[in-house]
Amino acid sequence: MSAVPKVGRILSGMRPTGRLHLGNYVGALENWVRLQDAGWTNFAMVADWHMLTTGYEDTSNLQGHTWDMVLDWLAAGLDPARTTIFVQSAVKEHAELHLLLSMLVSKGRLERIPTLKEQIRDLGMDEQTISYGHLGYSVLQAADILLYRPTHVPVGEDQVPHVEVTREIARRFNFLYCPEDQPVFPEPEAQVTAFGRLRGLDGKRMSKSVGNTIMLAEEPGEIEQKVRQAYTDPKKMRKDDPGRPEADESDGHPGCVVWEYHRKFNAAEAEAIATECRAGRLGCVADKKRLSGVMADVLGPIRERRNQWAADPDAVRDVLADGTRRARQAARETMELVRSRMGVKSIVEPE
Repeated sequence: MSAVPKVGRILSGMRPTGRLHLGNYVGALENWVRLQDAGWTNFAMVADWHMLTTGYEDTSNLQGHTWDMVLDWLAAGLDPARTTIFVQSAVKEHAELHLLLSMLVSKGRLERIPTLKEQIRDLGMDEQTISYGHLGYSVLQAADILLYRPTHVPVGEDQVPHVEVTREIARRFNFLYCPEDQPVFPEPEAQVTAFGRLRGLDGKRMSKSVGNTIMLAEEPGEIEQKVRQAYTDPKKMRKDDPGRPEADESDGHPGCVVWEYHRKFNAAEAEAIATECRAGRLGCVADKKRLSGVMADVLGPIRERRNQWAADPDAVRDVLADGTRRARQAARETMELVRSRMGVKSIVEPE
């Protein structure tokens, strides 16, 4: 990956699973807002079709989860005037480009994607019965990205292989259909989020299904109650015991979650807190209380903005309607080029 330019164009997306937690914010959303504020051209997509690759049997919560996620996006600071916020299924060109690009990649290439193998294992699936849509979801993801011809795609480390598939497909399309013309698609670069991943309160992967999360717009009382349960150092039984903020591989200690959260949300004090902990001058109860206050302050503006947007659902609908209009315009322009270069533009123009 080459150096990131000062300003470019990005396509970002999330599967709508409802209200977001701090892991979603640190792993993706915070970076979207930062790039928006730096002047990048942003497209933020609700990837509702991608929910069907593993959850097609029950779609009863899809609309509600979409609504909650968009509220959290707006609360976190995405500005509809500077970021195009839209729902994937409202822009049908995603399906058309997915179909056309699916001709350019082999089944064997898709089966080699590491995250696909991990999903099959984690979901207890059989490779012989995986759905056609699930196997090809990385091609749909490539279509989602290339439709807006971005220069970069902000992702976590685990999604870098998918961006590489996108780059391969773009390269093959340009080679086949643009040999003497300007390429239709740039080869977008993966822009890996700096902080990466925030652990759950129990020290393991953050997940709503496990219940080890702090939600993005959590109330102060709920934050304090949850932080009380956060994993620290099991060997620090009393305040004056020396603590271990960092991981210790000798006994499998993964590092103190409370200190990890300080490093992310209270960086100015994090090292001083670690020093006090190591010296036995700071107890876990007092440290957790301090973190609870920090988190309440950090999330306060987000919570306030969410409440304001939630109180005006018509304004949220207007955001999505305008975002859809802008996304459709960009998608139509790309598909005109794609159809023309591939020679599949109908000789009979639609009415």
